[in-house]
Amino acid sequence: MLDQQIPNTKILAIMGPTASGKTAAALAIAKHTPSEIISVDSALVYREMNIGTAKPSAAELASVPHHLIDIISPAESYSVAQFLLDTKRLVTEIQHRGNLPILVGGTMMYFNALIKGLDDLPVADPSIRAKLDDEARRSGIPALHARLASIDPITAARLKPNDSQRIQRALEIYTITGVSMSTLLAQQTKAAAPFQMLALSLEPSDRSVLHQRISDRFDIMLEQGLLDEVRQLRLRGDLHANLPSMRCVGYRQAWEHLEGLCDKQQMRELGIIATRQLVKRQLTWLRSMPERIVIDCLATNPSAEILRHAELEGLIH
Repeated sequence: MLDQQIPNTKILAIMGPTASGKTAAALAIAKHTPSEIISVDSALVYREMNIGTAKPSAAELASVPHHLIDIISPAESYSVAQFLLDTKRLVTEIQHRGNLPILVGGTMMYFNALIKGLDDLPVADPSIRAKLDDEARRSGIPALHARLASIDPITAARLKPNDSQRIQRALEIYTITGVSMSTLLAQQTKAAAPFQMLALSLEPSDRSVLHQRISDRFDIMLEQGLLDEVRQLRLRGDLHANLPSMRCVGYRQAWEHLEGLCDKQQMRELGIIATRQLVKRQLTWLRSMPERIVIDCLATNPSAEILRHAELEGLIH
């Protein structure tokens, strides 16, 4: 069922950079038609990480069914491939219930995989990943990058020496298959998702205004107890700074502050800078998606514009 094109149906996708108002827009649309929200956010999958991920509130989560939020421990990893499998299944289930699936989030790699497909690479192996995590702690990510360069120079050349997640993934693939990641990719063809999306992108007409929103939001997170949240995560004993969860923007900087690597003011500045850099990457991804419809997230009522497009496409009656 999941591998067949679903006839004459589209789903709604609300994408955009951090702090562009995606959650509010999705909740507004859900008031107009029976809907279920599928999170497209690589940070919201983690339990116990609420403040720094700007997770929807309990009231928001209760107002409309949400999926792919709070599904794994921060000690675990969640891959793009797993996201695709989960999303394909959820879309089919939601449509069978007669509801509109609304994809909402800012993890552009996930959206890109839905639109363009994903290479068929082996799934993650927890034991190999644990060994690579241990090696990263002992030797550092640049050493892993150097090892990757000797195994797979093509992949190593396109990765930054501190891109721990992708470096470890490439080494993991080689350990599992005995074949370099670049060789496997060259041998494969991609398969896109078995549904169509109305892709609406909330983007700022003035990036400086969005930057101010980011600063304000980071300050609010600090006031709400981001540092206490990270302290509690550290007390678990099974987390470390190289895990994907702890590399999330805000968490990495808070962790470093609690390690004594920077003071609180520096942590705040680094967190805001990292968030702005994330927004820049998100906007770069979005510009590579010509099929998207751009809506100014700084307009008076962007939700109304999203609703208009959804009505024109027949998603809302």
